[in-house]
Amino acid sequence: MESGRKGWVYGWLLYTVCVLSLFAVEVTGQIRYSIPEEMSVGSIVGNIASDLGLEPKRLITGKARVFTAESSEYIGLDKENGHLIIKSKIDREELCGEISACSISFDVILDNPMELYRVTVDIQDINDNSPAFPKSKIEKNISELAVHSARFPLESAIDPDVGVNSLQKYSLYPTDHFKLNVQSGASGNKHVEMILHSPLDREKEKHHQLILTAFDGGKPQRSATVQINIVVLDINDNAPVFSQSSYKASVVENAAKGSVVTTVSATDADESSHNIQYYFEHVTSTIKALFSIDADSGEVKVIGDIDYEKHKQFTFKVKAKDHGDFSDSSEIIIDVLDVNDNIPKITLMSVSTAISEDAAPGTIIAMLNVQDLDSGDNSKILCSIDRNSPFKIVSSLTNYYNLVTDSELDREQIAEYNITITAVDGGSPPLSSKDILKLKISDINDYAPQFQQESYNAFISENNPPSTTIISVKAEDMDWGPNAKMSYFLIDGDLNGSPLTSYISINSETGVIYSEKSFDYGIFIFITNVFEHL
Repeated sequence: MESGRKGWVYGWLLYTVCVLSLFAVEVTGQIRYSIPEEMSVGSIVGNIASDLGLEPKRLITGKARVFTAESSEYIGLDKENGHLIIKSKIDREELCGEISACSISFDVILDNPMELYRVTVDIQDINDNSPAFPKSKIEKNISELAVHSARFPLESAIDPDVGVNSLQKYSLYPTDHFKLNVQSGASGNKHVEMILHSPLDREKEKHHQLILTAFDGGKPQRSATVQINIVVLDINDNAPVFSQSSYKASVVENAAKGSVVTTVSATDADESSHNIQYYFEHVTSTIKALFSIDADSGEVKVIGDIDYEKHKQFTFKVKAKDHGDFSDSSEIIIDVLDVNDNIPKITLMSVSTAISEDAAPGTIIAMLNVQDLDSGDNSKILCSIDRNSPFKIVSSLTNYYNLVTDSELDREQIAEYNITITAVDGGSPPLSSKDILKLKISDINDYAPQFQQESYNAFISENNPPSTTIISVKAEDMDWGPNAKMSYFLIDGDLNGSPLTSYISINSETGVIYSEKSFDYGIFIFITNVFEHL
């Protein structure tokens, strides 16, 4: 029955995401979808081609691809159908933890012409986790002298889901002697405690067994139970009381091990108040690896490497317990302060390795993304390139830049550029990174050939044999490749009523001029400006 209801919920959620995909809206190059977590691999998120108003073939011709600055890629692109599809199953709790608003963002890039679209996918929580208590049983020793309204904190249940799917309420059965009191702490977590409303009599009943149940608000609703075993004592009728219901502190990331973050303190009206011991209550393995508490003094110290980029805040509970098993609980909230310990990361998303020398100013050469994992001023990045170059870098979206031409290019002057891109953050001291882009300038035919001399004089003996070499001319062209290839030929003309070509000829490739016949000394030949470059 439970698996049937679960299948119905997943079916309803898949139908919901299909409907939501139909209403995706493009806003200045951005589009947003909403899907439930745990969708199977291959599921369709939406049709980005139709939602962006693109021709389906544009995704193929533009070599559309997904770019993400993160190491994990959850969503891929089917260019043939224009569908965004699930590449790996998304667990909202693993991705965002206790944060309600959970989303992933990536970019869809197209080439020729270059286009970039920002895609945000909101991950909606499903009720895939039940509340869980840290133990299957809770043992309590309570004095028969416990006063009316005495409070007995209980270890709370944890539900990693969020919103209505998270932990909502508790119930206690039976309620002959105790009733529940549930309060929300500064972080929104629920703290549960039993309150004595009917006196205990050890001579009548030494033991009491209660059932505590935790419920979430999902549909179908999930729950968890824990058995509370109470042993009635005849001593110690006062419980410790913390000086604060919530302790707030801060610590810089990379704080030295042994640093004291805060000190908790509780008092006990009994004479044995010096026997109070302090413990962490139902904390995660992460908390245990980073912090410790001195059982006698209540000092909370750093014992591990704290990284702001992994954890920006810690919230956990601490317990004060006396020798008679009376206890009180308080909450500790520790804010992690960022230091500038991450250098900016430059990612070239799309780049041209060559550009024509006649490219117009403003032509895009490369698109790049710059990220810094720090926060505040430490994450603000200034991106620049070498000065005195015919290029400039301009911002397109937040953390996105285009490298474009800024002035005319001349391959004959500079045929290749090594463009150094520098990203500097706003930290103190600032951190920076560099990337070098090699760009070749392709040639256009913008230079005419030039003879090495303005005029040529040649002398030859009379009665020379035909095909005698008279002179060799040479021209040069500053262009490159096919644009620099030259041919030589004679300008049309005549001499003594006969065509010039009947007296001389020229090799079109080498520029060597030959006689076509024997010359008579009585004929003086002076040839100038008879050659033209093709």
